[in-house]
Amino acid sequence: MKKLVIFSVVLFVNASVFAQFPMGGKPGASRQVPSIGHFYGKIVDAKTNKGIDGASVQLLSNKFDTATKKMKFVAIAGVITNRGNFSLENLPLVGNFRLMVSAIGYKQYEEKVAFDLKMPSGSGQQGMDMQQAQQAMSGIDKDLGNLKLEATAETLAEVTVSASKPLVQLGVDKKIYNVEKDIAAQGGTGVDVMKNVPSVSVDIDGNVKLRNSTPTIFVDGLPTTLTLDQIPADEIQSVEIITNPGAKYDASGGTSGILNIILKKNRKAGYNGDVRAGIDQRGKFNLGGDLNVKEGKVNIFANANYGQRKSISTGTTDRYTYLSLPYNNLTQYDYNVSKGYFAFGRAGLDYFMDNRNTLSVSGVLVHGHFSPSINSDLYVDTLDQSGGIASSSYTQRLSNTSATFRHGGGMLSFKHNFPKSGHEWTANANYNTGSNDNTNLINSNIYNIKGGPLSYIYNQKQAGSGTNSFFTAQTDYANPITDKSKIEAGLRAATRNISSTSNFYIVDSAGNDYYQPLLSSVYKYKDAVYAGYVQYTSAIKNFGYVIGLRAESSTYNGTTNYAVKEPNGSLGDTVGDFSNKYPISLFPSVFLSQKFGGNQELQLNYTRRIDRPSFFQLFPFTDYSDSLNLSRGNPDLKPQFTNSFELSYQKEFPKNNTLIASVYYKYTTDLITRIQLSAKNPLSNANVLVSTYTNANSSFVGGFELISRNSITKWWDLTSNINIFTSKINSNDSSVQAIGQTYSWFGKINSTFKVSKHFILQVTGDYTSKTVLPPGGSAGNTSNTSGRGFGSTVSGNAQGYSKPNGGIDASLKYQFLKNNAASFTLSVSDIFRTRAYDVYSYASYFTQDAFRRRDPQFFRLQFNYRFGKFDASLFKRKNTKGDMDSMQGGGMQGMQQQ
Repeated sequence: MKKLVIFSVVLFVNASVFAQFPMGGKPGASRQVPSIGHFYGKIVDAKTNKGIDGASVQLLSNKFDTATKKMKFVAIAGVITNRGNFSLENLPLVGNFRLMVSAIGYKQYEEKVAFDLKMPSGSGQQGMDMQQAQQAMSGIDKDLGNLKLEATAETLAEVTVSASKPLVQLGVDKKIYNVEKDIAAQGGTGVDVMKNVPSVSVDIDGNVKLRNSTPTIFVDGLPTTLTLDQIPADEIQSVEIITNPGAKYDASGGTSGILNIILKKNRKAGYNGDVRAGIDQRGKFNLGGDLNVKEGKVNIFANANYGQRKSISTGTTDRYTYLSLPYNNLTQYDYNVSKGYFAFGRAGLDYFMDNRNTLSVSGVLVHGHFSPSINSDLYVDTLDQSGGIASSSYTQRLSNTSATFRHGGGMLSFKHNFPKSGHEWTANANYNTGSNDNTNLINSNIYNIKGGPLSYIYNQKQAGSGTNSFFTAQTDYANPITDKSKIEAGLRAATRNISSTSNFYIVDSAGNDYYQPLLSSVYKYKDAVYAGYVQYTSAIKNFGYVIGLRAESSTYNGTTNYAVKEPNGSLGDTVGDFSNKYPISLFPSVFLSQKFGGNQELQLNYTRRIDRPSFFQLFPFTDYSDSLNLSRGNPDLKPQFTNSFELSYQKEFPKNNTLIASVYYKYTTDLITRIQLSAKNPLSNANVLVSTYTNANSSFVGGFELISRNSITKWWDLTSNINIFTSKINSNDSSVQAIGQTYSWFGKINSTFKVSKHFILQVTGDYTSKTVLPPGGSAGNTSNTSGRGFGSTVSGNAQGYSKPNGGIDASLKYQFLKNNAASFTLSVSDIFRTRAYDVYSYASYFTQDAFRRRDPQFFRLQFNYRFGKFDASLFKRKNTKGDMDSMQGGGMQGMQQQ
């Protein structure tokens, strides 16, 4: 009682003072306005009167801006509704207030609000009784009632209250491919997703190219040890295509760019998810599901997927080798069957400490096993000096491999939003680890002629294993100085540890293994990259610019243990160390943009980036798993640096039509390129060809790209992409037999037809002309599962070209049940059997034609069912006060948490 009376007296005194200095008084006058006011109420749907969860409620106050010398409205409090309820406390009692409410799928609501400060007449500072005090209290604790929001025209009926995203969202600096709209990828992997992404091409083995170069693969903005074929397509929400990343991004991936895979996670209140199952034409099935639960301060998500695979490919190789006399000609026919499975699990939670602070944790586990089996028929003609056939042989070879991989990872992140919109600080730590075990057994039966008596048997076995770990710690800070300018800064540390063991054996006819130390090796590798960046963004009217500078320092250390043959014929062990340190390198970036009338924008940007050699590009030992295709790395490789320029024009037309035209040029020094060298087999002392890497002097890649998204009619959407490019390698190394400058082009069309309310047809096609094998690559992950640990990279090859190829895919989706919650999707790839790996390559010692076809006319049927209840009141928490407390906090940034 006593406290209440004292409070009322303070209120009365302050109110008297305010009456003498109304809000319309002199700007900047000193007034002590007590912040004890309280607005509360409920945001409801205008039709159903049900509370709307996740709506943004902001209270604006008209204040004097010392910079502009004018009055303007600024946000002084904000909150996100819980079951529609909102509460704003610690507010000034006097002011010109506006309440603004916004929610996805609803029209914005705005209302003037004020406190009812009706002081009792005749009451002095000492004479306020209990009744008068209660009357005063009612004026500062105001219930605004139920505020009704009207749904927009885009709001979907019943459960769904979110606008539909297009398949492709186009921007000058970044394109976003929304995988949920891609019905062709359902039941597949990340490789299937990339087949339809603009600017990206995928060969039959799943190797991904972005503008004809190998991109760096990120998952949720961070490096990963996962390859694309280890990520289920149904777990991918979207793919960000960044062709020329600025200083804010990792500087790796100079000749191409970044493909950032965003995994599924949503924060809709209540619970929601989906279950799915599918089967392909070979009887292999997949199962999976997603679940998301959000109530109060906690959001929990989980994803799981299990998939079986069976892939069949056929191939032919013709190779003429003139390394040393006698020359020989090889013709090889392959039939490859690969069977296996993989399991993917991911879970995490977001803890909303308050409207400004969020703590998130997540983890992922992946396990897989694959057993490729290759039957090969090899015909070898040994040639005499006149080119005639001196002798022939036939080899029947069977190669069986058993490979298992495991991956685990976790991430911890924290985000703090300051009261000012866009002012935020984030920090995260990410750890990934993986291991693999593989055994390859090759049995070769050699005959003088096919069908003749067996001449002899040669069997070999290679047992390998590896481990890898990747740790990244990063922090970023952004501060909008004014409405048009912002400064950003960040720090990042990344370390990677890799180990690889390869043991080689000769197997006799009785099945006994004989260890071959000269062909075996143990290798350990560690690298670290430390980086920091600063970036400033501003605009002058319609002209905008972003200037950034990134600094990176890196080191790597490799240790090898291998056997050598001593002069007396005995074997000895040798430990070799390989290391290099790169001092601080600077990577500037400049982005300039000019907006014109008619929804047009022109952008010019420049960046400097780096490609560091990957693990297998540095690995100093020869891989003998395929006696006809030997390969090894080069520990003396240097990083390659790329200066990139890009000029882009974007035009937005009415009815959701967009065109982007880009011209790009990339100049690379110390290009990492693949070459073929002659070497000695340490066992037979015979001359053999080994594929390895070297640094060429330089190279350039230039091109012109068009991307267009068109809504032809209400039922037909078309996304088209064409890229015309040229490249050339410059080298003084005689081992690099570079092809002269050539021109190539790549085209892709994605057409979606809304046949009816329940049927959607998607047809995609792509074509690649004759193309010189990519002149450069990056050390990032590729899509293939090599079984060797951290993603191996196919770098540039100055010695060959791929022949033209392309194909057409189609998918038909049937949706049914309420709100189309269930669906069946039938997909077929390579309808006309036109996709193939058809490559011609050559060096100083050989010429080769290789042709392979993999899984043509492949059918897959997928079922999906979505479920959910987005009303958090289903959980019926008893502690309503706790719910209200969870909504407290100021600023508009709470919206970014949703």
